[in-house]
Amino acid sequence: MTRISARAGLAVLLLLLSGSTNQVAQAQGKKKQKLNTPFSWVNQPSKADADVPIQHKTFRSQSMGIDVGYCIYLPPSYEKSERAGKRYPVVYYLHGGRPGSELKSVGLSTFIEKAIRSNRIPPMIYVFINGGPMSHYDYPQIENGQGESVFIEELIPHVDSTYRTIASRKGRGIEGFSQGGRGATRIMFRHPELFCSAAPGGGGFATEKKISENDGHESDRVVFAEGYNAYDTARLYASSEKQKHFPLRILIHVGTKGFNYENNLAYMKFLKQLGIKCNKLIVEDVPHSARLIYERQGYALMKFHAQNFSADSQ
Repeated sequence: MTRISARAGLAVLLLLLSGSTNQVAQAQGKKKQKLNTPFSWVNQPSKADADVPIQHKTFRSQSMGIDVGYCIYLPPSYEKSERAGKRYPVVYYLHGGRPGSELKSVGLSTFIEKAIRSNRIPPMIYVFINGGPMSHYDYPQIENGQGESVFIEELIPHVDSTYRTIASRKGRGIEGFSQGGRGATRIMFRHPELFCSAAPGGGGFATEKKISENDGHESDRVVFAEGYNAYDTARLYASSEKQKHFPLRILIHVGTKGFNYENNLAYMKFLKQLGIKCNKLIVEDVPHSARLIYERQGYALMKFHAQNFSADSQ
């Protein structure tokens, strides 16, 4: 009887421990699910976005057959100038993170609003895009994995047909930070005919270099098409007629405390070796944060775009 009772007690103990382990695993799984927010092409603003001077909009993607979200900042003079038919230049802002969303960087619009209302920069439109599940890459290995093509082929035409934009290269800029910095760099070199002004920031160029040197492999699980990275697209641009016909005005910005600081310096040196002109904005003692860079030097970024728009309109 004693042996049976001991065995039964041990079995009960093991069962309880097993249940406890399962509960811990389930709790960890739930925590992981909360941390890894699933990607969505449309993300509704929260109460935290209520005071941000943007409008959340959607358009229908013909290639995917679904709605895609974006946020747009319209300057204070936009509605007042409707009768006059005034048109405005546009800066497309590419968010960081993977995945991110059209809401990721909208807080920067408060700095833009302040600069425009104080007449430090002329009125401009800013569009905060949704970069897709792979953040500004086209990735056909997954369903609706477009990022770049939805932006270039669908969002830009939609914005130009919906709002009073300067619907040409001379009135169009691109900017982004972190993953958005990588995306802005790759896209500006692939489509220089679309943008006269480009300001990639804090991009992970060490990862882009790795992709270039390893047949598209970012990791064992993530593989991009051959040449689909910031290094190879720069080489192609430098060796083609596009650099002559569509010269890009480039400003790479990064904080000295950011983890991508050194590889941004290396990438700027690489561009110089290719003969590609590039301005730089180094923000002292700032970590990997688009918001902190805007707090310190946002005006310099906005002024850069404004000057480029002005130069191309002459």
